[in-house]
Amino acid sequence: MYRPREISEILFDETAIQKRVAELGREISLRFPHGVHVVSVLKGSFVFTADLIRRIEVPVTVDFIGVSSYGAGTSSSGQVREVIKLQSGIEGKSVLVVEDIVDSGITAAWLMEKLGLQQPRELALCSFLDKPSRRTVNIRPDYLGFSIADRFVVGYGLDFDSRYRHLPYIGVFDPRLDDKV
Repeated sequence: MYRPREISEILFDETAIQKRVAELGREISLRFPHGVHVVSVLKGSFVFTADLIRRIEVPVTVDFIGVSSYGAGTSSSGQVREVIKLQSGIEGKSVLVVEDIVDSGITAAWLMEKLGLQQPRELALCSFLDKPSRRTVNIRPDYLGFSIADRFVVGYGLDFDSRYRHLPYIGVFDPRLDDKV
């Protein structure tokens, strides 16, 4: 398995990830028996979203929203910018927002508030990863892949400066080992 030297540790391998995604798919299917409209938060959640929707056993529609609060750093700027808008309305729909990671919670809270104003029938948050120790706002995912300590991670869609998204696992990124930092 390819492992760049900047990855100091693998937290979740491909097998553990796929097992948890299958469990989440079953849980979500039970909550939304008549179907769900998935809103994937770009760019980080696209890999997770693709795997997750294949594990949901009810009708699924998908849309994307792009937001940014990181830039090229390893911590949130605290400022959320919408860079890609939803293409379809969500009024009256059962909506599942799919995030890659809830860190400070600022982006997730901003999204849930913004989407809630569009009057969906139901609105839930699913995050692949959660860093509760970094939370600065009161928000909790309704569905969660894994909770992690305060470490900067990459892989499975998560990046550092647009790199490492392709890794099939979640690894701890050590910027001291990166020649490009």
